[in-house]
Amino acid sequence: MQSSVTIDLTKPDALTHESVARLIASASDRTNTQLRVTKEGVAFISSTDVGANRIDGLAFRLETLSAGGDHVGPAAAQDSEWVDRIYKVLKDNWPEPSDSYIDLF
Repeated sequence: MQSSVTIDLTKPDALTHESVARLIASASDRTNTQLRVTKEGVAFISSTDVGANRIDGLAFRLETLSAGGDHVGPAAAQDSEWVDRIYKVLKDNWPEPSDSYIDLF
């Protein structure tokens, strides 16, 4: 399952701290999740495909976030430092990712 909230990184004004917070808030912390970015520039959070599952078509993905780790969900979206870290990793890696798998950010 994937969150219905996405960020289209090809649109100049789409990537904001607010859009990242909405993306983070849209996911459940009850399952493992992974932030992924397609080759078309769509950032989304997946709770179905995590790790190295179904990575064809991805420009890059972040490390899997463990359930219960407070990395996604409404509370995580309130953490401005966390939102800033996710914003920065998206900004720094689109359209030219440093790697297809990013675990240090």
